[in-house]
Amino acid sequence: MAIEPGDVVVLKSGGQPMTVATVDENSVECLWLGEEGELFRETIPSVALSVVADTADDELDVEDDEEDEEHEEVEREDVDADEEKSSKKRRTA
Repeated sequence: MAIEPGDVVVLKSGGQPMTVATVDENSVECLWLGEEGELFRETIPSVALSVVADTADDELDVEDDEEDEEHEEVEREDVDADEEKSSKKRRTA
């Protein structure tokens, strides 16, 4: 997978996530925040980096799934209530 500006990467040996600013033929300029909020910028050989999976999209997918499940549950409750009302009407008729 090619590294592109905007990707989040880490050193293959570990470390904190860094954002890719620019990509050259064999190097990648990375940005990251230090522990006290200071901004760091460093050019790193591309062979030393791995792209991190995009967790923001994964978290959105999980939230969407939870919302879908909640919506389906409400729909089931509505259907159950409608069926119960229909059943009562048939018994009283």
